[in-house]
Amino acid sequence: MDSRNAQNAQAVYLATRVNTASREQLLLITYEIGVKACRNASSALASGSAEEANRNIQKAQDVLRELMVTLDVEAGGEVAEGLMKLYDFMYLLLVEANVRKEPEKISIVQGMLEELKGTWEEAVIKLAAEQQGHSAPVPGASSERQEVPAGGLNIAG
Repeated sequence: MDSRNAQNAQAVYLATRVNTASREQLLLITYEIGVKACRNASSALASGSAEEANRNIQKAQDVLRELMVTLDVEAGGEVAEGLMKLYDFMYLLLVEANVRKEPEKISIVQGMLEELKGTWEEAVIKLAAEQQGHSAPVPGASSERQEVPAGGLNIAG
């Protein structure tokens, strides 16, 4: 399969994944896109491609803006307010990283996004288990990857 067909296949897969995802899964996909953009930006800076780094940093900033826009601060109370401040902080770190070409700041944002994604995954799995009348699985207790269930948690506001 040539490069163009591979890119088309990936685009179709992603579109299908997004169109069939629950709100929780969409949130996790958004985090994944942000993490990947940070990873790509760091790689681009390391290879000396400032233009590619800029594109990926902007993509990560877009992710953070999307997370901010979908956050319902009124309904979410202190937790949502805290997340808003955290997203704003990460966004500013990316601005600084882009202006100064500092991969360390990109790495900080990437780590924060990965940690938040992991936290949401655990919350979704725990809620699904509670709704099914089971106790939540112990993280790390199984070598199998837990699949994030659809529905049930209003985390986007």
